[in-house]
Amino acid sequence: MTYLNLVNNVLRRLREDVVTTVSENTYSAMVGDFVNDAKRLVEDAADWSGLRTTLVIPTVASDNQYSLTDSGDSVKVFDVINDTNNSFMKYQTKTWFNEQLYTGSALEGTPTTYTFDGLDGSGDTQVLVYPTPDAVYSLRFNVTKRQGDLSTDEDTLLIPSAPVVHLAVAMLARERGETGGTSAAEYFAIADKFLGDAVALDAAKHPEEMVWYS
Repeated sequence: MTYLNLVNNVLRRLREDVVTTVSENTYSAMVGDFVNDAKRLVEDAADWSGLRTTLVIPTVASDNQYSLTDSGDSVKVFDVINDTNNSFMKYQTKTWFNEQLYTGSALEGTPTTYTFDGLDGSGDTQVLVYPTPDAVYSLRFNVTKRQGDLSTDEDTLLIPSAPVVHLAVAMLARERGETGGTSAAEYFAIADKFLGDAVALDAAKHPEEMVWYS
């Protein structure tokens, strides 16, 4: 569903006129802001299938720090594969990395471990790999990457739309103080129901993630 579709879905539920562009008037622009607020809350509720992707990083010899481009600061890494070496890479703590890099004899070779290393100048998550690459390797980061704010009318939502629409309606109903017979609390309950159902349906696509091993 596009940004404009989402905004008009919310407007209709609030008994407002639909618009031809999100920025058509002050109220529709505000609805757009609430849609993005709702989107962020729904995005953080689950590792949605629509947000799962693979970021491929080609290493550079003697460089052990890399950015997960366009990942922002809310990325979740499921696993990392050294595709060149056909092996999974293991996570290690930053303390472990500091020990290898600064108190021991740092090695160069095939990267086998990774850790997180803050954000780069663009606000994207950075990682360190070890050993420091001695050549070009293709590293595949399988992640959940949150979508940026919707901004143009044609921007397409990547997660289930119903929870976003109904949560935005609930937030706007609370903001304006009257809802034509339905309380804001009832709207939030409806939004929670849509969210719970959407999470359950999406989780069924990844049943292995619902099994806990001791």
